[in-house]
Amino acid sequence: MSGERAQVSISKELYERARKYVESQGTFSSVDELVEFLLNEFLRDQAGQAMSREDEEAVKDRLRRLGYL
Repeated sequence: MSGERAQVSISKELYERARKYVESQGTFSSVDELVEFLLNEFLRDQAGQAMSREDEEAVKDRLRRLGYL
């Protein structure tokens, strides 16, 4: 990844929750590192999330049986 950085704003409450997590877990060195990791994971997962036609039909069938469709 590039060394260039961009600034992102999040709510103070969310930042404080993330800061406490970073301090208690010791896995990440900063909130920035945690956020970058989470975004990378999320975006990587989203790239492979295309549903097959069969999976889509199975979801629709399940939703019909549950009364949502």
